[in-house]
Amino acid sequence: MQITKVVIPVAGWGTRSLPATKNIPKEMLPIFKKPVVQYVVEEAMSAGLTDVVFINNQYKKIIEDHFDYNPSLEDTLERAGKFDILKEVRAVAEMVNIISVRQKKQLGLGHAVLCAKEVCKSDPFAVMVGDDLMFGMHSGISQLLEAAKSENMAVVGVIEVPENKVNRYGIIQGEEYAPGMYRVRKLVEKPAIGQAPSRLAIVGRYVLLPEIFHHLEKVTPGVGGEIQLTDALQGLANDKKLLAVRLRGQRFDAGDWVEYLTANIYFALHDEELREPLVRRLRELMPC
Repeated sequence: MQITKVVIPVAGWGTRSLPATKNIPKEMLPIFKKPVVQYVVEEAMSAGLTDVVFINNQYKKIIEDHFDYNPSLEDTLERAGKFDILKEVRAVAEMVNIISVRQKKQLGLGHAVLCAKEVCKSDPFAVMVGDDLMFGMHSGISQLLEAAKSENMAVVGVIEVPENKVNRYGIIQGEEYAPGMYRVRKLVEKPAIGQAPSRLAIVGRYVLLPEIFHHLEKVTPGVGGEIQLTDALQGLANDKKLLAVRLRGQRFDAGDWVEYLTANIYFALHDEELREPLVRRLRELMPC
């Protein structure tokens, strides 16, 4: 199984991050020295994915522009002799091949994935949510790609969440048949606390086969008129064609302010120049 494409839905309005996202896409909010979406694209690239399919809207072209050349800026940096920064800026434009698909109505994650049908056609593909960050020795998406290729099945990434947070996620029910690998039998979207089938929550990493489009086309809009990807995944689970992998590594939800701010601190603490002065300043701010 050869997989080269990754679908990254970025058309949403980012209401959880308002007012910061009133005129700036949530995916372009900076975490340390890079916008959120660049970390996602770098994760895809490190896993060998070469074609990034942005599911975008008419107001967020800035995301595509970020992964293009900027001749005016590059000329300014070159004339100023700032060649190290110039190299970094150009490297962003040369990362991957960018394909843009317009999502004319924001009707949920399932609808966003369905918009990629004509681009992906009969090929398997990855899906990465544009504000979900994962870091570790093996990237989140690479762990799923390994499982999908070895088992020739669709795979979702899951993490174990506290009981009081199960109502924020899609939760799976399944059997563990190998360490960290599950046969998914049921998916429940944002179950009430105390009614979840497990604490294994689906996070923003998927590897899907083209048959997912057949299931998405049959899904009817649910709450808020949205087409849920979870409902289509249930169709795969019913056919015993869906696996889950418990992801290893560090994860940050950039749409959550605590997680967003923690991610900034996480990266700053890994910077040799910033670590000591940052720790010193944080200690000054912490109450006794």
